[in-house]
Amino acid sequence: MALLNQPTQVYAQLPKFLETLRAGTAPPTFNRQFIKDIGFKSSNHHAFIPLLKGLGFLTDNGTPTERYKQFLDASRWRVVLAEAVLEAYGDIFVLKGKPTDADLGMIQGKFKSTYNLSEVQAERCARTFLALLKLSDPKTIAHDKTPDPALKVSVDNNAREAGSEDGEDDEVAGGRKVDQSGTAKPIGLHYNIQIHLPATKDVETYNAIFKSIKEHLID
Repeated sequence: MALLNQPTQVYAQLPKFLETLRAGTAPPTFNRQFIKDIGFKSSNHHAFIPLLKGLGFLTDNGTPTERYKQFLDASRWRVVLAEAVLEAYGDIFVLKGKPTDADLGMIQGKFKSTYNLSEVQAERCARTFLALLKLSDPKTIAHDKTPDPALKVSVDNNAREAGSEDGEDDEVAGGRKVDQSGTAKPIGLHYNIQIHLPATKDVETYNAIFKSIKEHLID
């Protein structure tokens, strides 16, 4: 089961809170004092700590993880957050591939039935999830597997034939190979195409790549 039950009453402040984290560096230990030091002084903000732990940003003892450090990258933070959300709230995406605010009731019901929560608690869980979802990279959330146009394809051109018996190379002219006797021969071109596949267990990624190869290299 992947359904993080770590709501926060101040879910509307999550954008500002995460923005503040990205503006700084990872502390040695992420605790209540650190939250207070960066300007979130209410006791309601304490709920951000177990939430970050549930998202894989902190270890159980409050040490920032590699995911936390990747989140500080201004060019990737939305992708990192999306990966964390998909991992922590996977059960919701089983119900709806692209959940939105319009699905609040459904999401709230999922939390309520799974954890036997009150209406208020379930709603806070649902709104916490939706607040995080809005900040996440939409393509990552949607599992957009469009292959990178710059596929790593290396071509090994083995066009040169073996040299003549005396060890001298044959001459090449006009797209044809001329041996030492003056006889023209077609040049043989041999291409060794190597596809470097990404490290993933998602078979759809490979299907998309092979489909692209078939369309552009074979057909």
